[in-house]
Amino acid sequence: MKRKAKHLFIYTIASLCCTTAYGSLPGSKTAEEIAPYVYPQNVTERPSQFSYIPGGKEYAMISNDGKAITTFDIKTGAETGILVDLTRTRELQIPSMEGFIVSPNASKVIIYRNVQSVYRRSYTAEYYVYDIKSRILDRLSPEFDRVSCPLFSPDSRIIAFVANNDIYLKKLDYNNQVRVTTDGAYGKIINGATDWTYEEEFSTTSLMAWAPDALTLCYVKTNESNVQTYTLPIYEGVCDPQTRYAKYPGIMSYKYPVAGTDNSTVSLHSYDIETRKTKELPLPDSNIEYIPRLDFGPQPAQLMVSTLNRDQNRYELYCVNPQSTVAKSIITEKSQAWICPETYSDMSFQKDGIVMMSNRSGYMHLYKYSYSGALIKTLTSGDYDVTDYYGCDISGHHFYQAALPTPLQRTVYRTDDKKGSTAISTTQGTSSAIFSPDNAYAVMTYSDPSTPPRHTLCNSLGKELRVLVDNARMATAAKKIILPKEFITIPSDGNTLNAFIIKPSDFNPAKKYPVVMTQYSGPASQSVLDRWELDWMYYFARQGFIIVCVDGRGTGGRGNEFMYSVYKDLGHYETIDQINAARYIGTLPGVDATRIGICGWSYGGYEALMCATADSSPFKATVAIAPVTDWRYYDTVYSERFMLTPQQNETGYDSSSPLNRAANLSSELLIMYGTSDDNVHPANSLQFVSKLQNEGGMCDMFIFPNMNHSIYGCNSRAMIYGKMFDFFKKNL
Repeated sequence: MKRKAKHLFIYTIASLCCTTAYGSLPGSKTAEEIAPYVYPQNVTERPSQFSYIPGGKEYAMISNDGKAITTFDIKTGAETGILVDLTRTRELQIPSMEGFIVSPNASKVIIYRNVQSVYRRSYTAEYYVYDIKSRILDRLSPEFDRVSCPLFSPDSRIIAFVANNDIYLKKLDYNNQVRVTTDGAYGKIINGATDWTYEEEFSTTSLMAWAPDALTLCYVKTNESNVQTYTLPIYEGVCDPQTRYAKYPGIMSYKYPVAGTDNSTVSLHSYDIETRKTKELPLPDSNIEYIPRLDFGPQPAQLMVSTLNRDQNRYELYCVNPQSTVAKSIITEKSQAWICPETYSDMSFQKDGIVMMSNRSGYMHLYKYSYSGALIKTLTSGDYDVTDYYGCDISGHHFYQAALPTPLQRTVYRTDDKKGSTAISTTQGTSSAIFSPDNAYAVMTYSDPSTPPRHTLCNSLGKELRVLVDNARMATAAKKIILPKEFITIPSDGNTLNAFIIKPSDFNPAKKYPVVMTQYSGPASQSVLDRWELDWMYYFARQGFIIVCVDGRGTGGRGNEFMYSVYKDLGHYETIDQINAARYIGTLPGVDATRIGICGWSYGGYEALMCATADSSPFKATVAIAPVTDWRYYDTVYSERFMLTPQQNETGYDSSSPLNRAANLSSELLIMYGTSDDNVHPANSLQFVSKLQNEGGMCDMFIFPNMNHSIYGCNSRAMIYGKMFDFFKKNL
């Protein structure tokens, strides 16, 4: 409601001093003023399509005009050559590219352009294959204009891809295309790619894996025939107008399983490159509901298959031999609540073993296993959470990110058998890394509330080799609008909650200011972090609001006890904590306790409604953007991960639903959503309004035609927060 990106992209920054032109309609002045604080003008620069070249000595970056890919020496930063020059390609010419993938042996490059989104992460594009030696550029598929999920074989001789829900191979040696599957059909069978739910909740768009010898391709077949179809209207609109729907609306239909209903069924298959035969690889446990990840170990007989039961409280890793079809269970992980996705999404299959993340100790840590399933070593331990794993170098040093020195920070560490773990990034603010394949180098990114992201190239000891992007222009411009962010703690039911406050620039404790509390509150999330975050909050504070953000129970970075407290009872403890926080904030100097509002987006919108409909709610005004209003309306994987099914937990679903509390609404309310939200459907908001109307209640609404859950494009972010500002200004 996240597989980490393998590449970084560049965005154009609009000057923070600029504004977008608006008319003189009511509310437009606020939107104009707030525009420099929100998307797209608040986006920072990142290295352009940065990619390490196999071999570990060079990296490549795409040019700003998209016409070339240049390589650089990692140690010196010196330009070493031109990997691709679109002005000098043979046989086929294209004007520009949007991205690229280098083959494992660095002899070929997949180039793509004209990307078209499918859902949040998935897309189709025009794909091409470039041979570096011959400079020949060719279409990836002679049959299909647009495909998805291209995957090089380990020997760089074949590319697997998906078109029309079937898997195809491009055999580069012979320049021919081979069809692997034949039963792909929209709304029924998906081969190799994933359905909406897998993409959204398991953060994966492809479930294909090549054997190390490149003789076998394994894949997951998804049968969504029994999943019910969800339909959303499409209007003409003005932002990216759909003129074919000028007179009559169109529809967007796709398979979306709501909590407690049928999921897609998944099965495991292999394709033999030499015999061109496919076969099913049966798994022995009938309780397997999900296969969220597929990988190979170092041997062709080691297909590593991650599985979950429907309750998502039991994870099992199988080692499958694609030739014999024998499947052996090697690691089983059970949870008192849910298995955290990091357990399988961050798992690393190395030559001498498997590194996995587990919170079995009460905190998330790293463990190393053999391929027979024996625990070799506990790599990290302590009362803190490991939040990311980056891999291992040739000397056996492991690299990871942890919520240290406090849950508010993120620090990158390097393990050493003799010295333990050593920080290789600053321990203040938030640091993250993208390591080279051999873990000898990393692109390190650092930020804090007053420092926009700074991207540097470092060695494995954290020594800075050069600055890639420092966002100096953003830093200079932001000084005019950024205000100090003060981190505090707030008591609630015997718990200590992390929070931050942003006060008006002319704050006077003798005066009384209105407060806007913002939060997300979703399980394992964190909003209160020591990081850069230029957004609408600073505009609000400059206009006289105090901004407060509180991470209540259920949020991450603080171990199992704090996070798992919300299991099977979403919204209960989160609401208690937000209300207790509001009452505490109301006692602070300068705060008008009678003028406190709350807002949130997605899960944050849900929690805002839970707070607004709670008994004795202290909130005078509420803004809910794209809110869930009953977990029965949301998808199986997310809802059931935290709540089980409605059939298993009817009482929990009832008590966690704002719909059942609509009659208790005691604050002014504004709801906003996009009509093409394929994630949190508009029905959530509409049903809540219907319940409110039936109870004699009223609210304000602001709707974004044809926009999805993110609601961006055509200045929509400025409109969202401009509308929110005017609403709070009026009601607080």
